[in-house]
Amino acid sequence: MDKNIQDTIVALATPLGESAIAMIRLSGEGCYRIAEGAFSLKKTMLPRMATFVLYHDTSGVVVDQVVATYFRSPASYTGEAMLELSCHGNPLIAQKIVEDCIVRGARLAEPGEFTRRAFLNNKIDLTQAEAVMDVIHARSEKALRAANQQLAGRLGQYVNATVEDLLQISAEIEAYIDFPEEDLPMEDPNGPVVRLGKMIAGMESLRETSHYTTILHEGIKTVIVGAPNAGKSSLMNALLGEDRAIVSPTPGTTRDFISERMVVGPYCLQVIDTAGIHEAGSAIEALGISKTLEKIQQADFYLLVLDLAEAHPPTLPASVLEQLSPAKTLIVENKTDLAKQKTFSDFLPSVPRVRVSLKTGEGLESLRGSIIKTIERDKIVPSEEDLIVSARHATALGQATAALRDALGKIRGNISSELVASDIRLAMDALAQIVGRIDNERMLDKLFSSFCIGK
Repeated sequence: MDKNIQDTIVALATPLGESAIAMIRLSGEGCYRIAEGAFSLKKTMLPRMATFVLYHDTSGVVVDQVVATYFRSPASYTGEAMLELSCHGNPLIAQKIVEDCIVRGARLAEPGEFTRRAFLNNKIDLTQAEAVMDVIHARSEKALRAANQQLAGRLGQYVNATVEDLLQISAEIEAYIDFPEEDLPMEDPNGPVVRLGKMIAGMESLRETSHYTTILHEGIKTVIVGAPNAGKSSLMNALLGEDRAIVSPTPGTTRDFISERMVVGPYCLQVIDTAGIHEAGSAIEALGISKTLEKIQQADFYLLVLDLAEAHPPTLPASVLEQLSPAKTLIVENKTDLAKQKTFSDFLPSVPRVRVSLKTGEGLESLRGSIIKTIERDKIVPSEEDLIVSARHATALGQATAALRDALGKIRGNISSELVASDIRLAMDALAQIVGRIDNERMLDKLFSSFCIGK
């Protein structure tokens, strides 16, 4: 992004299309001047007060009635003077206002430029800027809660506190450099060695939460497993509430996988209906089963469908059984309408199960409840208190822990304390990347280019 950060920018902040109201945002020093010209103001606009005005274009023609709200710097989202205009939701009206603002000296905002300015003006750190997009794109209540925690600055607070601790440890080591006759305490619980060890363990634990990011953004990858004609496709249709997968009494109808997202309680599931596992009768069936086994290896959660109308539970390959742990599997005993008293309770006895009739709908609410209970019991997704990091954060944490391990190794090996202090500084630099205390224009361009225009 090479455009001047001092420019006044304008963009439509609501989606294109007809609606009751559309909102246009402006940010920069020229906001009030544009307002004076467009509204023919006779008195000063009070900051943070909604004002009903007529918007006139540069030729004096009324474009629309608008509600204008002015924000004085630095008390705004971007930290600059801002103007928000709510007009009627006719795309033509919104476009005419945006074009008129450009004629009056504004320029069209780049993707994410409002949030980028908020970051550059120290209104938010980089983790909060990223959380803005997570809030917009959250697919479930759980994802929204996690994004709001990030938006509140929890990760930034953790990083700032860790950097403060490292500065204190670095000061102690620098003191040792000046007074080498004083021993650097190795086993003292409050000494730098023990504190560095705890810090490394905490960072590694936090780094491991990055796998939750994909689950929250894309949904819990849930594979429906079972023998042909057990009711896998019927289960998918029942959860979706529509006929998405073909259901047929002929075994082996599903030969490729079908994937759909759905919300169950506060969770988003990416449910995958797969080909039934059995001895393949054709090359196409074999390929479908191969895809099933591949998806099983990649899944976070499994719904194993058992056909109670059959004499025995299915014979599954050892590679599949290894994946079906009680921690991430729910057995769905189907066709209770045909075998009311029957159960396969001896098959994978430690795995939780629920009984349903996908034909009549009996047990569907219990099924949804059991899915939620299993997910929450076994922490397939993080809890409310868990701090979660992205892949970018995890990379920076990995660099920081590597530097701190080098520092510990040098301390234990009685290597120069100047080199120890240098490693700690490297760790602090890596942590600074998380919150954005870096001068990396290309990285910022890449991050904010994924934002929508107007945000």
